[in-house]
Amino acid sequence: MSEGSFIPGRELCGAFYDEVVRPLLVGRAHSAALLGWGSDVLGYDTERSTDHGWGPRLLVIVDRADVETVSRLLDDQLPDLFRGWPVRYGWDNVPAQHHVTVTTLPTWTLEQLGVDATMGMSHVDWLLVPQQRLLGVVAGAVYADESGALAELRSSLAWYPEQVWRWLLACQWRRLAQEEAFVARSAEVGDGLGSAITAARLVRDVMRLALLLDRTYAPYEKWLGTAFSRLRHPDRLPGHLTDVLHARDISSREDALAEVYAAIGERHNNSGLTDRVAPDVGDYFQRPARVLMADRFTEACLGTVTDQSLRRLPLFGAVDQAVDSTDLLQAPESCRRLANLYTRDG
Repeated sequence: MSEGSFIPGRELCGAFYDEVVRPLLVGRAHSAALLGWGSDVLGYDTERSTDHGWGPRLLVIVDRADVETVSRLLDDQLPDLFRGWPVRYGWDNVPAQHHVTVTTLPTWTLEQLGVDATMGMSHVDWLLVPQQRLLGVVAGAVYADESGALAELRSSLAWYPEQVWRWLLACQWRRLAQEEAFVARSAEVGDGLGSAITAARLVRDVMRLALLLDRTYAPYEKWLGTAFSRLRHPDRLPGHLTDVLHARDISSREDALAEVYAAIGERHNNSGLTDRVAPDVGDYFQRPARVLMADRFTEACLGTVTDQSLRRLPLFGAVDQAVDSTDLLQAPESCRRLANLYTRDG
């Protein structure tokens, strides 16, 4: 492959560590990884990614006493180019600079998650961290980890605690329950666009529910479909979801949604998390709307949540179930300001 041609970021950054950074750090205890933000962390980068905030970069973890020394060393010794790619580059409002971040593990987790996860995570801490931020810790690639501390952190954040997970599933089913009847009601008053929009929202919520059931963190919106497509789908769920989006009338839209509900309901049942809940579609009370009555699944999940601190909470879900502002979800310190959602008086 010629110099400067595309290779996946994980591979490029691994080579950058092996050939450039590691020789500069001989004798200094450290960890090195590609973690945090970016499509390359998730393994979703393509040649298109290279036009914006993409290139050789690393997270280097050292002891607090070594941060300044190592930072200065790398500032002075890093080359201008690596395999044809600039080592110092910028984008948007980010000035041209190298992107080897030298820090400590507690400091980095505080910046990435809004909490120092090396000290453990409370239930509220888990709820205040968007899944994408957690994914930025457990995805990516680790190139060195002499102390094992980074591996320990990633293991501790690999998935939600069992009780938190069950509560989040209840909240995700609740999202379906809140809007499923609106698909038909909008169409009934001649609002075909509103019916389609509500159906599309349900499609997104089912995709996120499928990821939750699979114990897979959901990435940010750009890559939601990609992550969903990489799950196993023996039930044709992606096809049913596509049928919902392509439906041209309320009858075909409800037919497609019925297939979606049957598939995701059986996935829930196959998980063994609760007693079986029949994924049957019926009328919405006395109204002509074909719905799952998804709150049946909500109640089934809640029936397995024994932690009283979770049971007392309103079913808002985690921060990225409650809100979907990109700016907020990319700012851990702002997410922390929503802690009152998870207090009895909030």
